[in-house]
Amino acid sequence: MVILVKAAQLILSLSILVVLHEFGHFIFSKAFKCRVEKFYLFFDAGFSLFKFKKGETEYGIGWLPFGGYVKISGMIDESMDKEQMKLPPQPHEFRSKPAYQRLLIMIGGVLMNFIVALIIYIGVLYTWGEEYLPTANVKYGIVASEIGKEIGFESGDKILSVDNIVVEDFFKIISTIALEDAKTVQVERNGEKVDVLIDQDDIAKLLKNKGVIGVRYPYFGKIDGFAKESPAKVAGMQKGDIIVKVNGETFEFQDQFTTLMKANPEKELLFTVERNKQLIDMPVKLTNAGMLGISWQNNFADNFEFKTLTYGFWESIPAGIAKGWDISVDYLKQFKLIFNTKTKAYESVGSFLTIGNIFPGIWDWQSFWTMTAFLSIVLGIMNILPIPALDGGHVIFVLYEMITGRKPNEKVLEYAQYVGLALLLLLMVYATYNDIMRFIFKKF
Repeated sequence: MVILVKAAQLILSLSILVVLHEFGHFIFSKAFKCRVEKFYLFFDAGFSLFKFKKGETEYGIGWLPFGGYVKISGMIDESMDKEQMKLPPQPHEFRSKPAYQRLLIMIGGVLMNFIVALIIYIGVLYTWGEEYLPTANVKYGIVASEIGKEIGFESGDKILSVDNIVVEDFFKIISTIALEDAKTVQVERNGEKVDVLIDQDDIAKLLKNKGVIGVRYPYFGKIDGFAKESPAKVAGMQKGDIIVKVNGETFEFQDQFTTLMKANPEKELLFTVERNKQLIDMPVKLTNAGMLGISWQNNFADNFEFKTLTYGFWESIPAGIAKGWDISVDYLKQFKLIFNTKTKAYESVGSFLTIGNIFPGIWDWQSFWTMTAFLSIVLGIMNILPIPALDGGHVIFVLYEMITGRKPNEKVLEYAQYVGLALLLLLMVYATYNDIMRFIFKKF
């Protein structure tokens, strides 16, 4: 069910964004009296699922769910309609329009993506505000995974700053370290200020592994439910039982309990549980992953003071624009990481599986619209890259014409389109390969 919910959110989000992106090209084409022959969500290679014609434009839904397109007369695009290009240029065709008009037609989709993202962010901030966990309120410190300990963190560290700059939102610490190429992280450890040194190898570890550092919270203890195959349930534990000891050991923090479990795979441990104010001892043999097969009554939110920023209508406008700008800048910074062989961020590039996994497993409109705004920015930035077959590739050729006064040869445009499509296909294959490897090794 979780997979279906994630898939439904991804499909709806991308469908909205693709239609609006193509609508950006459409409205500029219409404004400059350029004929649009087709307006499609998804590609209709061979046949379409649904279509109708209004005026000179055919509107429809294709069967191949990879984006969408508008087919503009007299333009070398995804349709690769070479027959049309052999005929003399017509006044209603793209190639007959002045360079500045063709430029606006080509960037229309990207402009629409950024406008849509800003509008969504404004709406989200006005409707729900913005909630986050201040770094200063992570009062029990962090939990450091084995990778985190390799980098230099320790469980219980309280993060103070990154390169001596305070990061207000705790959950932005990892991205700040990576995107700002941080050299140090300041932590409070046993009452003293300590510098954790960060190098390129450490950033690679942060990017490749999830949960390197997390929030430390008190031990839960109370059982809320059981997995389908649960050693704890087989041993006689019940919902509502409180695990107070394991082999006589008590716990202050949840990670201490988890660490003990993982250190004893397939071993039998003596659990002391409290039931109806009575203590009961029961031996339980853990799974080969050191698991009990239980879920806890989680009181995470009760232990921390979150901060919520609320916005009136007029306040939400500059706040939404600022948020969209910050997200765009951060996304652009990621390209520096992707092309850095030391950080190996290119190994994190993913396809639709990765994108879909970003959405929550339950339908939440705030999360849906926040993710849709982010994907709108991603779609805008990716499309403006100077790669043939993308909007940015067409923009480069138009700018070349505007600067030199000479139109590129149509054969050059045609071959460039082939090269661009090949590059995009290779990128898609590589991203899908990364997703398959993550799925095999359970790194999603």
